[in-house]
Amino acid sequence: MRFTATTRAQRGKLALTAAALGVGLLTAGCGYITPQQTSEQYAASDGIVTDLGPIQLRNILIISSGEDQPGRLIGAVYNSSSRDVTLTVNGAKGSQTEVPVKANSYTLLNDSSDEAILSTTGGIPGSLVDVKISEDGTNTSNTVKVPVLDATLPEYKEYLPAGSTPSPSTSATPSPSASESAGGTGH
Repeated sequence: MRFTATTRAQRGKLALTAAALGVGLLTAGCGYITPQQTSEQYAASDGIVTDLGPIQLRNILIISSGEDQPGRLIGAVYNSSSRDVTLTVNGAKGSQTEVPVKANSYTLLNDSSDEAILSTTGGIPGSLVDVKISEDGTNTSNTVKVPVLDATLPEYKEYLPAGSTPSPSTSATPSPSASESAGGTGH
């Protein structure tokens, strides 16, 4: 048998090739072992997403100006069952509203015809409140944490329930100028 000795140059080339191959595998491997975000479901809005059997809640949130103020539930409720259902939503301090959903259909709570108003929110804007949801004809109920938002964002202003007092940040009344606040008359 005959062995050929490798030269220093050949060993260098082999080392460089192995290093390049290793780097290539490492960079390709990162994408292989990292989960793809596009395959993960998540709430792409300010509201929550949850499934309660054949009932699916999508982008559910409450619009209110304060903890003891009325709050409007907005979002969508899907019913994949073959029968009409009415969801009862219980909030803080005995507040309650009902949401009817036809069989194999959905109800958009953003529509003015389907307003779901809780008499009191139970949480300040920016907080999460517990809301108990039950389906008519069943003894089961689920408690979910729902975000409370105010009308700071203009897209939610139209959903602020009638009769609620706007928070200072959503008020349209101009604040007094510094000279008026200091007692100056401007003469």
